[in-house]
Amino acid sequence: MKKYSHLLFDHDGVLVNTEHLYYESTRRILAELGVDLTLPIYMQVMVNGSDVWELAVAKGISEEVIASQRLQRNQLYQQLLGAEDLSINGVEEVLVNLKQKHSMAIVTTCKDADFAYIHDQKKGAPGCDLNIVPHMDLVLTRSSYTNSKPDPEPYLAALARFSIQSHQALVIEDSERGLRSAVAAGIDCAVVEYAFTASQDFSQATYRIKNLAELVVLLNGGD
Repeated sequence: MKKYSHLLFDHDGVLVNTEHLYYESTRRILAELGVDLTLPIYMQVMVNGSDVWELAVAKGISEEVIASQRLQRNQLYQQLLGAEDLSINGVEEVLVNLKQKHSMAIVTTCKDADFAYIHDQKKGAPGCDLNIVPHMDLVLTRSSYTNSKPDPEPYLAALARFSIQSHQALVIEDSERGLRSAVAAGIDCAVVEYAFTASQDFSQATYRIKNLAELVVLLNGGD
């Protein structure tokens, strides 16, 4: 396989177990507006990089009300984050291993406040041992770029920050939206299995892996 000098990790679903919580907080708040956000609908919206709040707009709900409900969703999401163990087994061990030979980055659509909550306020919480960011050379959150995934801009921004070409990097994703972003940026992508996104189309992935431990084996040429 190719030799990669840089690894670009998605965040939610790859390094932390949070995607189901974002969906649940959004679903609950939209339900208060009379919008039934089923999981298949949510998945389709996410894949296309659309805005779920357009479902409320379609019902004639005002922008003012939607803005208020967005804030409530954000608050609920952080409450749910605070109530669960967000860690994925073996992540830090994998990062320690990979750091020996690779530069690494997180490239995420996660909002700055949520990212900070996950990695600062959850730090040291019982049962939630997240020691991820210290292993990274670069972190790009939602404020780091204009157009979100599946647009290629997030991953192109990472290439530019590292001053590297697309062939030097490997993206690690768990969603079709993220895969589309990597493909559009011309970067190889390894998709890791994640139950929440298992129904999505990953036919364009360069590699398919069951977990991050398999990424280590893959990058070491099967050794």
